[in-house]
Amino acid sequence: MVTAGKVFKFVQPMPIEEVAGKLDGHYAEEEFEEGDYKFTLITEVTNLLAKENTLRGVYSHDYAVRVFHRGKIVPFPRTVEAVFSFTQAKDNVFLTVVEKKRVANFIANKLSETIFEKVGGIVEARIAPETLREFHLKNPEDTKITFFDNVDIPNVNKLSLYGPDLVGTSLFDDYSKHGDLWYIVARAGKYGYVVGVTRDASVTIFNLANKDKYLEYVEKEIYPITA
Repeated sequence: MVTAGKVFKFVQPMPIEEVAGKLDGHYAEEEFEEGDYKFTLITEVTNLLAKENTLRGVYSHDYAVRVFHRGKIVPFPRTVEAVFSFTQAKDNVFLTVVEKKRVANFIANKLSETIFEKVGGIVEARIAPETLREFHLKNPEDTKITFFDNVDIPNVNKLSLYGPDLVGTSLFDDYSKHGDLWYIVARAGKYGYVVGVTRDASVTIFNLANKDKYLEYVEKEIYPITA
């Protein structure tokens, strides 16, 4: 019951209709051959659905992995498949890829190559430390975990606090003076979700399996606080 994803944004705005046109029908094949093993690797965008100011779809990408089998290292194909969503909000176009950070980064770069013909047209969305702090202060009694980085204490790289009463201690304020809030886990009272958010806009909901509801939460609560 954990759903993870990451938020990105366009460097330059683009109408959702144009994004849809660039992704519609996207399909590529790559022939893989290694020794006696041959297979076709496919990358494609499917299930595109445009609605108002959003565009959702599925990005699937085949790649080769190697496993030990009967005394040999054998290659075989695997597929990574992720739901993505573009949303036009004011002057920004946001992208959410519903996958863990490493895979989400990979897919964001691939979508950038398809839409902008280069990597870098889609970049990470960022949440400022003070904005993340405000996010936490909405439900201070339900904050469970905080991490701080950029710590100014010599030979201390990160600071962390755990526990249901952490914001009731002076430690939170003390840590805030010595580092920047990087990661927070709190209960979003309005939704009942237990949400983990980082400054690079990686968002994990620990008690939710529905990807549509995940995207709805991200669009309403995370997009407005990103820069």
